[in-house]
Formats: sequence, structure tokens, C-alpha cells
Amino acid sequence: MEEINYKMKTVRQYKLQDWLPITVKDAKLRDWSTMDVVLFTGDAYVDHPSFGAAVIGRIIEREGFKIAIVPQPNWKDDLRDFKKFGEPKYFFGVTAGNMDSMVNHYTANKRIRSNDAYTPGNKAGFRPDYATITYSNILKKLYPDTPIILGGIEASLRRLSHYDYWEDSLKPSILIDSKADLLIYGMAEQPIMDILKLLKKGVPFSSLHNIKQTAFMASENEVAKIRNKNEYIDLHSHDKCLKDKKAFASNFKHIERESNKIKAKTLIQYCNGKAVVILPPYPTMTEKQIDASFDLPYTYQPHPKYKGRGDIPAYEMIKFSVNLHRGCFGGCAFCTISAHQGKFVASRSQDSILNEVDKLTKHPDFKGYLSDLGGPSANMYQMKGKNIEECVNCNRPSCIFPNICNNLDINHDKLRQVYEKVNSKPEIKKAFVGSGIRYDLLVDDSLSKEDRISAKKYIELLAKKHVSGRLKVAPEHTSDKVLKIMRKPSFSLFYKFKKEFESSSKKMGLNQEVIPYFISSHPGSSIEDMADLALRTKKLGFRLEQVQDLTPTPMTVAAVIFYSGLHPYSLKPVFIEKNPKEKLKQKKFFFWYKKENMSYIKSSLIKIGKKEWIKEFY
Repeated sequence: MEEINYKMKTVRQYKLQDWLPITVKDAKLRDWSTMDVVLFTGDAYVDHPSFGAAVIGRIIEREGFKIAIVPQPNWKDDLRDFKKFGEPKYFFGVTAGNMDSMVNHYTANKRIRSNDAYTPGNKAGFRPDYATITYSNILKKLYPDTPIILGGIEASLRRLSHYDYWEDSLKPSILIDSKADLLIYGMAEQPIMDILKLLKKGVPFSSLHNIKQTAFMASENEVAKIRNKNEYIDLHSHDKCLKDKKAFASNFKHIERESNKIKAKTLIQYCNGKAVVILPPYPTMTEKQIDASFDLPYTYQPHPKYKGRGDIPAYEMIKFSVNLHRGCFGGCAFCTISAHQGKFVASRSQDSILNEVDKLTKHPDFKGYLSDLGGPSANMYQMKGKNIEECVNCNRPSCIFPNICNNLDINHDKLRQVYEKVNSKPEIKKAFVGSGIRYDLLVDDSLSKEDRISAKKYIELLAKKHVSGRLKVAPEHTSDKVLKIMRKPSFSLFYKFKKEFESSSKKMGLNQEVIPYFISSHPGSSIEDMADLALRTKKLGFRLEQVQDLTPTPMTVAAVIFYSGLHPYSLKPVFIEKNPKEKLKQKKFFFWYKKENMSYIKSSLIKIGKKEWIKEFY
């Protein structure tokens, strides 16, 4: 890597070998003829810490292994992409990419998308449906004796029996259909490092059935040894779940809890007569550990091979954003973050964050603006239990629903310090906060006096320096009944936050507004609930833009309810709108102001006994 001074700014200039190899030519530049690990991914290769394949690839490189990445291999031709690096010394890695391939391919109404944000030129068609299974099966056919490790969100959320919305069926663990040897769930840095160290010592791959945060097909002898330790939960088998939706729903409570415990139990589920074992997760990464992941020698750019093929939209979106932390203790019913990243927040050090900001200022396209200082939820940085011993025995899937835990430190002072240090850098004209804000952490009635003061200062700083006219937040619904199922706070807190944010903006002479996100067709949501949502937001002066119809994603409360009709914790029935036409009708209420929807809105209001609302709408 070289640095040149260009127009009074130091700009980074990289050589081809500064990226991980994705072609044989790249490997030869490093004098590598054979590989220790070959990693297949459904995304284009962007060497950035927001792209999972880059993170894992860089860790494998750091540990002294020869690693090649095969991005978006062609699965339709003679399979040359799967053969070009030959058989690796240790294993193949397989991931569908940063998204579940089915979410990537299809809308909530199951219509195929015409684009792919993780592909150059935003072009669709460069990854298959169920990419993890497709890639793994091809590799098993070509190299039957080479181990395969699955990772990424698609594998993570499909590690046990799961409802697949796109085929409208219950599927077994992805280990069954993929024929893979091991699955890493969640953020994979800690397990992959332990796996690499053991393999380097000469431990056979077949013996790697003691690595935390992994799933594998176990022999009956292994299952017996696990049961002897008395730290396990037997889940209802896949066969039983197929016959009994209540059994499937009741499994989820154990899966969610054990995925987010400090001292979790091993899970055992029989799928198609074979035992799938899920070992407990690693402890939440320490500051030193997460810094080590973000401080790897990323180029922060797509591989040069993509030059001239068009922008990669997912990269363009995060090109100048900085992730401050991982994990989310919100536990929202429709969200996969806690299932994949965990509910305990892992925060980076200020030095690590500021070093990344410095690197981004040397990017050739940097113009002085950071698009986001955020995370899964923008304002959870450095928030954790005050007394960690209380967290050890906690079973709550959310630390802030139905109320904010008294043991949770929700002070915003450390986050403000990060903002202020970034703002003080002369190269930064403005650093936006583009991630969603959890406004209940700022305006809930339970906040202590000290936390109220901290929250008020945070809102003022946010309004003054980190918003460009519009701030995104996600109330998701207005109905308390639906919000309870969503595990979201009452809509009354949205009114309170909107008032405080707009008041702070006004004091500074800024005309800024809050832009809310909403979801239709969530379990529990009826036409009457959507009509109420439309009317309430109309009275607030909104013509909604940021809206979506629910996609029931594997391993979420919403997906379990959608399939079974039962809430997994109470096992009581919940109303679900499954009919695609009725789901679209719910969505129409978001756009009550469009002429083509007016007739339907009026007739629906009459049908549900709310004729008097027509005048309030029109």
C-alpha cells in the first residue's frame, strides 16, 4: 500500500495483492499455489468490515492461513468457479452472503426482485435460491472428502427446524439438506479462530465437535455423552413439529433463550432421524476482541475486478459509515439481529472507531461526510448490565420490553463522547446518524434523573450536528395490541420523542422532522389496526414513505406465529393475515392519500364500522 498527496489530501493507493485472492492470478501474486481454506459467498467481494466474507477471510489470513474467496460462483455452467482453486488443505467455507438468499431474491409478496444490492451494477441472477445449500451440494459432489463449514445469516437462522415462507413449509436443519460437516451460527470470529488453531495443531476435522457456537450432526454416542452432563434441552423432533404446530412453536422459546444466555444449554433436535446438536454461544466479544476484528487491514473497497461493472449498492450505502457496536437487546419479534448477533452489545473502543474514521478520510472518494455513526440500533453503544451477575440468570429475550430492565445501563454519555471526538476531526464536515434510534431509551418514564439529563443532551447533539433534516425511527405500528406482539414500546413514546426532537431542532433554528418506519401484516395486525395507524399518522402530518409488508424470516417470533398461529411463549392463538390479497390491502392503508386507494379505504372503513373516519381521512 502506498500513500500519495492528492489535492492536499492523503489518498490511499492499493496494489492488487492488498485484497484477498479471488482469482488464480491474485493468488500467484502472493506466491500461493494451493489454499488452506476456500470461502464461497453469494455476495461480491467487498473488502470492508460490514461484509462477513471479508471479515472471516481477513481473520483466516491473520492466523497465518492461505485463504481464497470465490464470490458469486456460477452454479449453472461447468462449475469451473468451484474448481479453480482446487481442494483446500483444511476446509471449504460456504455463506449465502450478508442476506438470506430468499429475502434477497423475493419481495414480501413473493415476487422476484429485479435487482441485487450485493452485485455490481445492482444486477439480479448472480446467486441461486437457497445459495448455502446449492453451493455446499456442488462442493460435496466435486470434493466428497473435504469438510464444509457453513456460516452467515442464512445458515445461522436455519440451524434447526424452521418455517420457510417462500415454500410455505417447515424445513429441517440446513445441515441436512446441505450435507455440510459443521455450521457456525452468529458472528463467527471466535469459533473460526479456535477451529483454525486446532486444525493447525493437527486435530482431525471430525473431532471438532466441542467448539462453542457450532452445530453438527451428532452420533448417538456423542448425544449420550451430552446427556450425561445434564446441561442440555431436548427439543421436539422435526417429525413431531411437522405433525404438531404447537410442538414447533414451543421449541422456539428454548431456542431464543439459549441463543442469548450467558450460561446456555446445549440444544438437541432430531431431524429426519439424525441428531442435530447446537452448542452454546461464546461469551459476548470483549472490547479488545471486537477491536481486533475491525482493525484488520481492509482496503474498504470492492475488489478491482469489478471496475467498470457498475456500483455495488450495498457498498455504496455503507462506504462511509462506521459501525460502533454489534448486538441488540431490543428483541423485536420480526427482527433477526438478536438471533444472529446476540442480545448483548459488544462495543468497540473509541480508539478503534477513530482509527477507522481516519482510514475513511483517506479514501479517494471521501468528501468530508460520514453517512452513519451507528449499529443495529444507533444508540446502544456501551450499554450493558450494571451487575453482570444479574444477567447470568436472566431469561428475558428483550432487555427493554415490556419495560426497561433496572439493571441495564442506558446512559448516553459515552456515545456522545464518540460523536464529539469524530466532530472535532478537521477532515469531517458532518457525521450523520443513519441507523435507527431506539427512542424508548431516550424518553421512557422510567429513566433516572441522571439518564434523563444524558438523554436530553444526546437528543440536542443529535439534532444539532448529526441529522440532515430527517431522522429515521421505527415505531413499526400504532396499535398497543400489535406493538405488544412486536415487543415494541407504546406509540405514546413516539409522540413524546417527536416533540422533544423537533423542539431541540427548533431551538437551534433547524427545521427538522422525524421519519417513522411501519410494518403491515405483522401477526396481530388487522384491517382495523391499519386504519387506526393510517389515521393517527395522517393527524401527525405524515404521508408515509418508509413502510414494508412483513416478511416472516426464519428464527423470529413473527415467523413462528405466522406458521403456527400461536405465540411461542404463551402458546395462545394470535390473528395472522396470510392471504396475499388481504396482506396487500393492509398495505394500502399506508397510502390512503393515493387516488387509486381511496375507494378501497372508504369501503373498508364502512365494513369495519368506522364510517365516521372517512371524513377524517378525506
